[in-house]
Amino acid sequence: MKKILWFRRDLRVHDSMLLATEGEVLPIFIFDTNILNSLEKNDKRVSFIFEQVLKLKTDLKAMGLDLALFYGTPLEVFTYLKTLEFSEVYASVDYDSYAKERDAKIAEMLSFHALNDCYLFEPNEVLKKDGSPYLVFTPYYRACQALYTQFYALEYARAQQSLTNFDYNALWSIQDGAKTALHVKLESMGFEPLHVNVLEPQKALEIFTCKVDSYAEKRDFLDEDATSHLSVHLRFGTLSIREIVRFLVNLKKQSHVTEPFFRQLIFREFYAYLLYHFPKLEWENYKYSPPVSKDEDAYERFIKAETGYPLIDAAVMELLTTGLMHNRARMVVGSFFTKHLMLPWQKGEVFFAKYLLDYDASANILSWQWCAGTGIDPQPYFRIFNPYAQSLKFDKEARYIKRYLPILSDVPASSLHKEVYLMSHDIAGYPKPLIGHESARKRFLSEFARAH
Repeated sequence: MKKILWFRRDLRVHDSMLLATEGEVLPIFIFDTNILNSLEKNDKRVSFIFEQVLKLKTDLKAMGLDLALFYGTPLEVFTYLKTLEFSEVYASVDYDSYAKERDAKIAEMLSFHALNDCYLFEPNEVLKKDGSPYLVFTPYYRACQALYTQFYALEYARAQQSLTNFDYNALWSIQDGAKTALHVKLESMGFEPLHVNVLEPQKALEIFTCKVDSYAEKRDFLDEDATSHLSVHLRFGTLSIREIVRFLVNLKKQSHVTEPFFRQLIFREFYAYLLYHFPKLEWENYKYSPPVSKDEDAYERFIKAETGYPLIDAAVMELLTTGLMHNRARMVVGSFFTKHLMLPWQKGEVFFAKYLLDYDASANILSWQWCAGTGIDPQPYFRIFNPYAQSLKFDKEARYIKRYLPILSDVPASSLHKEVYLMSHDIAGYPKPLIGHESARKRFLSEFARAH
């Protein structure tokens, strides 16, 4: 029986559940027009994915396999593949609403096998004694620790596989039932090829070896490169979650401090777990409805990095120019957007989704709900970060700010952490803060108290 191996969030050949599936196989990747048609033609993620897909194709060919490339909707592609007498498809799990609806439609056509290749734990594996899901991270984390054994990090070996006959030399466009051969180029899909500067997976692991001991202490500092640079690889599966855990296990045997980073990996699991059990979190508040402003001018200034708050604008510029944003900056920005500007978290989530190279629906959605104080762990009266205090603590010399806002390069670092300076001085080409921190804080608290 011929099997379709549908690569999605697992763009690698090493430690692959798909490649541990025996039999005659057709490995495929679909450039999904349901997603692509909503993106700008210079989207960095499309270029990154395209590069990784071509690398995957090369690696598969070296193993005696190959990768069939399709351009169209998954429904159209599988409708076509069904005519070729394929009856089974294997693919890694995904928990956002679009992915679940997409997979459900395919499962109506073919026998669909969902593989838990993106996470360590199954969503129904870590539950409270009464069978309900955990709502608080720390008890969930302890349950994961108690459950975890070496089994969860085992490496998957390649099974006996043979490649089914197919024309692997083209990008096959499937539109309205018609199959058209395109050149295997980004331009064939209307996108501009861009080089995305991301560390190779193994290089990222190698460099992180030197950082892991100080990860907990330094990861919040904006002017230090203390993060792992693994988020993009986890998002697209260019590195297996199990390989990262095995890496940590080996470091721990060498007396390195690994628990803080392992905890962050479990946070990633927790957010996916919550989205699985509470799918409405993707668009609805779990608890509380915060005050919401319809100030379009404030939103426009935010997305153009023109709020007059140096840390906020630097973080937005980092996102716009690199496709990334430091995790500490994400929290401060999320708080500013939902508390200072009182804009709906859903709008901020969509903005991040548009530009984040490592965009992961569950992590992004749950993080925005956390910032807004509306999620599983609501704290509406707290998490109102003071951007000036945050930049002073985590970017004292303003190196992060000046890196992404060179227009502020001549302003003394100490002045960039002081609202009174920014309000009272004219800085050529840079706006004054659109709202004072204390007045914004009081406005939010007052509006929230009135609503509740």
